Amino acid sequence: MKPRLNLVRLFALGMTGLTWAGISDAAALDYPTRPVRWVVGYPAGGTTDILARLIGQYLSEKLGQQFIVENKPGAGNNIATEAVINSPPDGYTLLFVNPANGINTSLYKKLSFNFPRDIAPIAGITRVPNVMEVNPNVPAKTVAEFIAYAKANPNKVNLASSGNGTSVHLSGELFMAMTGVKLTHVPYRGSAPALTDMIAGQVQVLFDNLPSSIEHVRAGKLRALAVTTEKRSEALPDVPTVAETVPGYEASAWFGMGAPKGTPPEVIAVLNKTINEALADPNIKARLAEMGGMPMGGTPADFGKIIVDETEKWRKVVEFAGASVD
Repeated sequence: MKPRLNLVRLFALGMTGLTWAGISDAAALDYPTRPVRWVVGYPAGGTTDILARLIGQYLSEKLGQQFIVENKPGAGNNIATEAVINSPPDGYTLLFVNPANGINTSLYKKLSFNFPRDIAPIAGITRVPNVMEVNPNVPAKTVAEFIAYAKANPNKVNLASSGNGTSVHLSGELFMAMTGVKLTHVPYRGSAPALTDMIAGQVQVLFDNLPSSIEHVRAGKLRALAVTTEKRSEALPDVPTVAETVPGYEASAWFGMGAPKGTPPEVIAVLNKTINEALADPNIKARLAEMGGMPMGGTPADFGKIIVDETEKWRKVVEFAGASVD
């Protein structure tokens, strides 16, 4: 049974020296005592939403309170991020951290926050490749054929993305910068609507996070040309990497949990411990593998370093691609 703090009884016993900091610490040890909001900056159905619901269900079962996934799309993930950063640092409003958080630091000219400074890292969850995929009506069956097709049709091939500043967007921007092809960027409010139009043939190419696209690829609704990581994915072992055609190309998506700066370390410790337990669970590991993901885990400090390193990496990509959003 979790320890509970009875203030009336404590004062009755003469413990009038109890500080509010002590009350906060005791409450943290009892965490969580009510439902927790886990904010996702994209609509339901995309990679972030799928992963948040998978881990959120585990947290709900293990910690005895519901972890409610709240989809809050818009502004390339910045609306959700700002909402969480400005929430009380009590552990009851959390952020599903994703590559856009690192990218947006340099991509957006005007932000009311500095993500690496204003977020309290909790734990990394998984890292996955993006997959370069096309509608089956596109004649290209390899990356080389796609480059030739796009160069023969400059600005006539539509590049879908899950929104400005996402790894899906920047993976495409990096591809254009490194190959010289000219595609027309069509941003969506998440992967799910982008995939709907991809399958319908309204857009032609997408560098989507593998988890949200893999079943469409396996069903033949989309054609995978390559994965964006340095090595091939075990989930799609016959699909080459982009780098096999475009040397030096590499991109991947990383996901985790963060909280407003100032969240009690006791709360962060509870969440970090439970997430690491989830990533060691055979069922969770198998589900992540099915989606092409590799568990991350580790300490809050480990995840904090990843946030800093990825922010710097994507800064270089943003500058290389010449991308910016006002």
